[in-house]
Amino acid sequence: MAIKQISVFLENKPGMLDAMTAVLANAGISLRALSLAETKDFGIVRMIVYDVYETATVLKDNEYIFSMTPVVAVMIPDVVGGLNKVLAALAKAQVNLEYMYSTLAGKESGNAYMILRVEDVQKAEETLRAGGFRLADQDTMSELA
Repeated sequence: MAIKQISVFLENKPGMLDAMTAVLANAGISLRALSLAETKDFGIVRMIVYDVYETATVLKDNEYIFSMTPVVAVMIPDVVGGLNKVLAALAKAQVNLEYMYSTLAGKESGNAYMILRVEDVQKAEETLRAGGFRLADQDTMSELA
């Protein structure tokens, strides 16, 4: 049930992110989640999209360097301690969390999805399902608007 994250490597210069998102927008690609990490010389744009194949094709055709990574998307209820319950379940199962970022779970749901990059996707998914947490798949991402 893991979803695919696309990571695009960009030079850390003014206008580079604008240029990449313009390419995606002109191709009709809608972003579902996005994270930007940077160093002095380059940045990594991590994103979730509905149509991974189409996005990869557009990026390749426009000569962007990118990779795909399996990640877990877990729904976090909008309550105090909602995120902590997810993190506690992963910690108890000894699942290492490398990074995470969030996206809203829809217009009126009152929830968010945390996108989790973990060392062991299968173990993380099994742990979260056993804890009663709702996981998203690639199709679920199409519903986020």
